[in-house]
Amino acid sequence: MNIFEIIGPVMVGPSSSHTAGAARIGLVSRRLLGEKVVDAVILLHGSFAATGVGHGTDRALIAGLLGMACDDARIPDAFEEARKAGMKVTLGTVDLGEEAHPNSVRLFLKGEYGKKLEIVAASIGGGQIQIREIDGLKTVFSGDYPTLIVENDDRPGEVSAITGMLYEHHINIATVQLDRDSRGGHAVTVIECDQEVPSAALEQLRNHPGILKITYLPVKEETCTVH
Repeated sequence: MNIFEIIGPVMVGPSSSHTAGAARIGLVSRRLLGEKVVDAVILLHGSFAATGVGHGTDRALIAGLLGMACDDARIPDAFEEARKAGMKVTLGTVDLGEEAHPNSVRLFLKGEYGKKLEIVAASIGGGQIQIREIDGLKTVFSGDYPTLIVENDDRPGEVSAITGMLYEHHINIATVQLDRDSRGGHAVTVIECDQEVPSAALEQLRNHPGILKITYLPVKEETCTVH
């Protein structure tokens, strides 16, 4: 059991799930995009939609997208901080279905250099989160490890190319999951690693035939320390 599950994170806001977790979702999503966010569409689901405004969920998500950790004193002023940073924000609600966690959000993000990313994420309690979907493909990862998300053609040899690259660079695999939209269609490989993946390795993988898109989450020190 993680200590976050027992006593929760140090945070600004009233709720570890609605505020601290939301800030982490925003921060991890910004890192996955890999660019400054200039346009964000934020669609709240379930409990996030019903009580999120009162708990500051909207402000926490925006703060995370601006690069703030969950104990940043500027979170209550996130709308003003977004305006000063030139980030356009559109808020709304969405029904993600009964299988979705009640504290879920769908994000449509655009970066300053044109990168785009669609994410569905959930705050699962104690400030912990899960990224449940990227660009319409299913994923389940926490953001606690360096994470490599590879969208590729669903054909033999693609997974071997990915794991072989990690082996060449002496990177140990913590977890791996596979999913696809259809047989022979598009697939996604999600690998949580014990070490950071160097940029040269990512570039090597991008040049491999059959690789459609690579999204990489580096793990940087956050100030969401525990009591």
